[in-house]
Amino acid sequence: MPIIWESKLDTGIDVIDHQHRRIVDYINDLEIAKAMGDKKKVTDVIEQLIDYTQSHFGFEESMMEEAGYKFLKPHKKVHELFIKRVTDFTMRAAKGEDIADELHSMLAKWLINHIASEDRDYSDTVKSMVGAEAAHHEVATQRNAARPGFISGLLGRFFR
Repeated sequence: MPIIWESKLDTGIDVIDHQHRRIVDYINDLEIAKAMGDKKKVTDVIEQLIDYTQSHFGFEESMMEEAGYKFLKPHKKVHELFIKRVTDFTMRAAKGEDIADELHSMLAKWLINHIASEDRDYSDTVKSMVGAEAAHHEVATQRNAARPGFISGLLGRFFR
């Protein structure tokens, strides 16, 4: 069953919400490839999902660090544990195990829970740093004198 994006998952930071939606798209693509029985496509989607998610985590962690988010270390630990779980799945898949159903289920549950709790927790800190207007326009504008270009600079570092 595909994941349907709900507004309750929005953090209020457009660039993060866009990235989260992209991760949801990958999870839904995994379900489609799995349903088609296309093992090559399943493998490709998993690789793309892992790559994109790692870039997203790096971007998100840098953004939290710049904003002075006080729970950055525990948030990073959650990301590290997630990457370890996904890596374990890929190692099982490399040994020929069919992990698509189990991985899809874990990804769907983890993502929704993570966004709804941990990611929403940092949004106020980041929005107050970059300014509400910048958060809603994906890039810091000249009106945001505190950190002009903050988000766009991070995007350039993590998503080329």
